[in-house]
Amino acid sequence: MQPDPVNIVVVYPKLLGLYGDRGNAAALRHRAAARGIEATVLEVAPGDPIPEQADIYLVGGAEDGSMAAAAKLLERQPGFVRAVGAGAPCLAVCAGFQLLSREYVGMDGPRPGLGLLDVTCSRLTGPRAVGEVVTRSEIDGSRLLGFENHQGDAVLGPAARPLGIVEVGRGNGHEGHEGAQQGSVIATYLHGPVLVRNPALADLLLTRAVGRELEPYLDSRVERLRRERLSAAGSLRTRLLRRA
Repeated sequence: MQPDPVNIVVVYPKLLGLYGDRGNAAALRHRAAARGIEATVLEVAPGDPIPEQADIYLVGGAEDGSMAAAAKLLERQPGFVRAVGAGAPCLAVCAGFQLLSREYVGMDGPRPGLGLLDVTCSRLTGPRAVGEVVTRSEIDGSRLLGFENHQGDAVLGPAARPLGIVEVGRGNGHEGHEGAQQGSVIATYLHGPVLVRNPALADLLLTRAVGRELEPYLDSRVERLRRERLSAAGSLRTRLLRRA
C-alpha cells in the first residue's frame, strides 16, 4: 500500500528564508522519496492563510525588518499555533526560533512571541555570533552541525529543553545550550540548511509526521559534507584554543 503523502508547509519563505533555510523542505522531500514516501511542499506567501492540517511546518530565519513583518502576519494566524500546539511537527530556525518563543527583542524592543516555546530571547552580549557550530544532540547524542549568524540569545524556561550542547560556536549564549525542543517543536540558530547537514534531524521530523520508524538511508554526499564541516569546525576550535 502506498503511504499517505507528507504535506510540508514553509511559512513565509519570502520573509523567513535567510541563508538557504528554504532548503530544509528540499531535504525532507529528498529523504522521504528515498523511502518511497511522496512529500508535497507548500510555500505560504505573506498574507495567505497557513493551512491548519499540515504534517510538518518549517519557519526560517530573517533580518529584523522581515522578521517584524512576519510577526504581524503570524499574529493573525491562530490556526498555525493551534496545529503546532496540538502536535504537528515544526522546525523553527533563527528568527523562527525567536518568533515561537514567549518573548523576543524586536526592532522596537521586547515583544511577545507566539508562546509555543518556554524560551525568552533577547540579545547576545559581545560580538555577533558568526561561524561554524558543532553541538552534541540532546535527542540522540549525535553531532549537530551548522553555521550561525545572529545577535540573539535564548534562555530556556523549565518546560523547554536544549536541542544540543555546544562544542564549537556560541549557540544560545547561555549554559552551553543550542536551540530548544518542546512538544512537537524543534528550534535552533543553525543554518546550513540544518536539515541538509543533519539527516538524523530530518528523519526525526519525518518519523513524527508519518507515525512510524523509517527505513535506514545513508546519503554519501551528505556524509561527505558532514565530514568536511566537522573538519573545518575542528580546525577553528584548534585555532581558538591556541589564542586562549
